Amino acid sequence: MLKSMDDLIVSGLRIDWNMLTDSYVSRIPSLRSIDELEFHKNVTFLVGENGSGKSTLLEGIAVACGFNAEGGTRNYRFSTYDDTSDLAKAMTIYRQYAIGPSSFFLRAESFFTLATQAREYSRGYGDMSRLHEMSHGEGFLEILLSHTGKGLYLMDEPESALSTQRQLTLLEHMYRMANDGSQFIIATHSPILLGLPDAEILSFDENGVHPCDYEDTDSYQITRVFINHRESLLRHLLGNET
Repeated sequence: MLKSMDDLIVSGLRIDWNMLTDSYVSRIPSLRSIDELEFHKNVTFLVGENGSGKSTLLEGIAVACGFNAEGGTRNYRFSTYDDTSDLAKAMTIYRQYAIGPSSFFLRAESFFTLATQAREYSRGYGDMSRLHEMSHGEGFLEILLSHTGKGLYLMDEPESALSTQRQLTLLEHMYRMANDGSQFIIATHSPILLGLPDAEILSFDENGVHPCDYEDTDSYQITRVFINHRESLLRHLLGNET
């Protein structure tokens, strides 16, 4: 059983849209529906189509909490591009506990840059010097599994770097850490990660941001249809080519 909001490091956030009148962020419908947002479990998944705003919100939370926009711990201070939204400047984070030193923000899209910086910035969280010798998935999982202290962990689509088996490894690691007091906020499309028992799922769609049951997520429903009706679905999609 995951912990309730009384034990969360970050219990919610507020966005002052008056500070974002000229920002493209204000034109993302699901985000614009948020004035305040509460987290109720210490594992929260953000789901929705590409462009729905889930990764933008996650990045805003990360920057507002003091993380580097491209990933790392709160000690990381590097930048390889200037493409960060200004959402964080309008965001107030409601914190109940300090963000511990093991806390981490991880983006699959900037992993190579993060691996390069990790040798300089790591402070005893595993052997980061070997990350470039590993495959993308191995290195990504090494970073995830090397952070074991109680903290806040933000991840943007971690499944894109992980095999199905490695996603199960991450799920088990997350569940154990969450029950030890860590908090996870994760943007994902993975039906495997979304299956973590008792996690909160927030859906980003044309109706705004709202709680969603696991079985109602597109990730689950489309995967289920494909597995159960693969041949008929492929005939529908590909016609006579199958």
